[in-house]
Amino acid sequence: MTGIDAHHHVWRLKDSPKDTPGPSPRPHDWLDTPAMKPVHRDFTLDDLAAETASTGIDRTILVQVLPDAEETAEFLTLAASSDLVAGVVGWADLTAEDVADSLDALRRGPGGELLVGIRHLVQAEADPAWLNRPDVRRGLGAVADANLVYDLLTVPHQLPAALATVRALPELTFVLDHVSKPPIASGELEPWAARVRELAAEPNVFCKLSGMVTEADCRTWTTDDLRPYADVVLDAFGPSRVMFGSDWPVCLLAASYRQVVRTTEELTSALSAAERAEVFGGTAARAYRLPLERLREEAP
Repeated sequence: MTGIDAHHHVWRLKDSPKDTPGPSPRPHDWLDTPAMKPVHRDFTLDDLAAETASTGIDRTILVQVLPDAEETAEFLTLAASSDLVAGVVGWADLTAEDVADSLDALRRGPGGELLVGIRHLVQAEADPAWLNRPDVRRGLGAVADANLVYDLLTVPHQLPAALATVRALPELTFVLDHVSKPPIASGELEPWAARVRELAAEPNVFCKLSGMVTEADCRTWTTDDLRPYADVVLDAFGPSRVMFGSDWPVCLLAASYRQVVRTTEELTSALSAAERAEVFGGTAARAYRLPLERLREEAP
């Protein structure tokens, strides 16, 4: 089995030393708060490789951080020089009239063959129906035409718009990030659970079992706090449409990389070995159209 972490990031802050490997230094205003202080530093692929080495993870999907096409281009170049990264979920302006050209330029650039998907920070949009906008839908159509996947980064009140969008674009594969960030800290399941089940009824949607530890109480969470949410997702989507994602290094606000892996193993312990293999690799390879056989041959 090839173990795949379907969701992680890297970044360099604007005051990063010049000799630090990775993408160009950029402002990351979202990290400039007291709550984010534990991860307010540079994180590189070398840092990640040190974490994955003993966890059974062989390959990863590197996901955009900023709404910046130049960051995506640099991530593709970085991935092309890495034995760890199997694909990149980047960013493009979905509302731009030339979005198809932008996607084509990324595919033609260094490492462009590793572009597997596009994501926008929908969670930060004030309009809960942002995904329903005609210009956004046109952009998503371009993503489908490019044979790429679209990662849905939403919060629960945006799920109705996500459902309408998924139904409007059956030719596009969607991946729901971080189980849509339910209120785990408060223990509420509804209306999140009902909305996720509706979304899961659409066959062109996958889901990442990721980002849960930081939606729980970062200091006191337990596996049992996460279990009701994981159970909803596993039941609604089935293991063949659920994939593991660490959300490293954001996860470090609540747990180490190893803790996230081990906790996900506990949450999926009732599954068969074949089903766990799906969650920890097969599903991601299929959703993002990764060359699984080649990845197996190249695995350490």
